[in-house]
Amino acid sequence: MAGERLAQGLKGLADERVDHRFKGLPPDADGRTVGELAAERRNLFGDGFTTPVLALSAESVEHNLALMETYSTRHGLAFAPHGKTCMAPQLFARQLEHGAWGITAAVPHQARVYRTFGIQRIFLANQVVDAAALRWLAAELAADPDFRFLCYVDSLRGIELMDTALREAGAVRPVDVVVELGAGEGARTGVRTEAECLELADAIAGVDTLRLVGVAGYEGEVPDATAERVDAWMRRLVALAAEFDKAGRFADLDQIVISAGGSAWFDTVAEVFAEIPELSAPVLKLLRSGAYVSHDDGHYRRLTPFNRVPEEGALQPAFRLWAQVVSRPTPEQAFLNAGKRDAAYDLDLPRALVVRSGRDGSLRPADGLTVTKLSDQHAWVSTERAGDLEVGDWVGLGLSHPCTSFDKWQLIPLVEEDGTVTDFIRTFF
Repeated sequence: MAGERLAQGLKGLADERVDHRFKGLPPDADGRTVGELAAERRNLFGDGFTTPVLALSAESVEHNLALMETYSTRHGLAFAPHGKTCMAPQLFARQLEHGAWGITAAVPHQARVYRTFGIQRIFLANQVVDAAALRWLAAELAADPDFRFLCYVDSLRGIELMDTALREAGAVRPVDVVVELGAGEGARTGVRTEAECLELADAIAGVDTLRLVGVAGYEGEVPDATAERVDAWMRRLVALAAEFDKAGRFADLDQIVISAGGSAWFDTVAEVFAEIPELSAPVLKLLRSGAYVSHDDGHYRRLTPFNRVPEEGALQPAFRLWAQVVSRPTPEQAFLNAGKRDAAYDLDLPRALVVRSGRDGSLRPADGLTVTKLSDQHAWVSTERAGDLEVGDWVGLGLSHPCTSFDKWQLIPLVEEDGTVTDFIRTFF
């Protein structure tokens, strides 16, 4: 049933009509369905696409999906990739095909999108205290006995709000929760001390609308993170689970959940998870990295754990934002028609990687070109030589931070190496 729901949802995406809402697409494609346009296998550069246009490499996406599947299997990890990175059901389907246990969410809206497309296992890495969202959740759990949902708790007030809303909603199934251990003073959410964690466990045991199933947190928030500091925090997390288990707090479970793992330290997470002691029930060692699906040419290229363990493989940047030179006012300056509306800029500016000649379509490295600034609709490019660029050339930009790249585009061409567009990835932000 869940598979049918996902398949039906994906078919609905293919049946959506292309029009002015979707930037970068060929104007003459208006009125076609997404599926019809994909079937035409147009070329990104010669068949009517307009700039700026964001493309995803079909080969790199497939490589990244397969690599993380292999990595998770090798290290005995369950994998619930964070869907807030792409918010793309087509990519969720591919992740599930590549062995994902489920999909992680950050807020209730994301979970609603997931459920619309039949995602059966959702880990919401946040405390849910919105009464309307909890009413919706209670109804989803009641309607589908096979739906598995977990979320954080990190405060007594949060437990009170959840319990009140779920009781008022007439919840028939308890919501599974994990106590979130904070990554340290000055970090983001989560309980700061083990004593407070025990207090929350007592409070959860006192209500019948919630069920404690494990512990979790986000090691990416460890202050001044190093491998040693992340390792130490991970061991606190595992020790907390063991303490809960010893006290009988997981007595009625057939599985205990211990979850961590962003995109920067999953190697350390895997190492510590490999040493989890035997508990009273099997442990679901749940990794939640999300940025891997597209990777990037900046932040995550520098931070990826595969830099530390190259023998495990390497992720490939899948994004390429194509923009056109629309002004060349001086020999040292050029302007592209892509800016803050089109490119991520919260961590790094885009990197000029390749130039495609506006005259003959030939490709050359973007040597001597540097993006120095973004306006709303322009990229400022400094050039070392007057002949580096001319008006009409296309420049392929590498982006940094997948989460703020996907959210600027509603429909993203999936492009093979030769420029053939094979599909269009729909996002829901």
